[in-house]
Amino acid sequence: MANKVALFLPNLRLGGAERVNVYLANGLVQRGYSVDMVLIDAVGEFLTELDARIRVVDLKSRRLVRAIPRLASYMRKERPAIILSALDHVNVGAIVAKRISRTRTPVVAAVHATRSMDAKSKSGVKERILRTCINWCYRRADAIVCVSRGVADDLIQVTGAEARRVRVIYNPVIAEGLRQRAMEPLDHPWFASGQPSVVVAIGRLSPPKDYPLLVRAFALLRRTHDVRLMIVGEGPERGRIEAVIAELGLSDCVALPGFRPNPYAYLSRAALFVLSSAWEALPTVLIEALAIGTPVVATDCKNGPREILHDGKYGPLVLVGDPLALSEAMAAALAAPRREVPEEVLRPYTLDYALDEYCRLIAEVTHG
Repeated sequence: MANKVALFLPNLRLGGAERVNVYLANGLVQRGYSVDMVLIDAVGEFLTELDARIRVVDLKSRRLVRAIPRLASYMRKERPAIILSALDHVNVGAIVAKRISRTRTPVVAAVHATRSMDAKSKSGVKERILRTCINWCYRRADAIVCVSRGVADDLIQVTGAEARRVRVIYNPVIAEGLRQRAMEPLDHPWFASGQPSVVVAIGRLSPPKDYPLLVRAFALLRRTHDVRLMIVGEGPERGRIEAVIAELGLSDCVALPGFRPNPYAYLSRAALFVLSSAWEALPTVLIEALAIGTPVVATDCKNGPREILHDGKYGPLVLVGDPLALSEAMAAALAAPRREVPEEVLRPYTLDYALDEYCRLIAEVTHG
């Protein structure tokens, strides 16, 4: 079908890439496209947020290897104008399925991770095979969308993909209703009137976020400031983070409340948002903090913070892995007056902007 767009994902469970693709799918329908959401396994919390006009195609597979021939069959039968896939292993599956299907359906692969850093963090034979497959497939994608310029530059260098096939489109993270959700009531004693200021971090408790660094920097900040730290999120690093909190005697002023369905209510009431990551691709919550109006401090990691903060103009950037520098930047930010971020700085992260870019890319790839 000439205007049918198929989005290919593992599922619609809670996750950044999944949320972005729901935004895109709904936006494309509103712009007149026929949209199929093709899922390896049609489960997940975001299913209920899809526009009713979107057809969900369930490949009924638990594993990608079994989904590939079913995706190829879908491509032969439905003949979508284009496949938009996301996440490295799923991108590989989409590109292989195109080869098996022997159709000319173009595949646009969205990359949400910094390939070089992701490869360094994983080891083993399986991972080496996957990296080889990713590199081979990305050199054969009809187009690749990277979520930041840093991710794009890294991908071109690591995989050998042609630069002319790589496009930077920032994730549409400033969604309709973001500021309204930020103002929803929050029942937590730390945010009551007269309580000390709260520094907030939000994100999965995982190695790239380097929350132990943040806790150590916060311990230095506590020597001169009566503040608290709240890290909103859940993940495999909880035990390690809790150990650092206990080691430094911070149990009464550092909280790990776990996953919260509306983290923006915490973000809007924070005196400061801190991104302590060792590496990123495009740190969504940093953008959301700017949109809500919360002051920010970030590590100058690969990739995203320098682009988002315009080389530090809209929030200080500090050396990765340096707790003293992070502590000093936090102290300075807490003392500085709040500044408004111009709308033109935030516009590239809105849904309308992303849809304009995707519609342009779809036209180029399908008619080029």
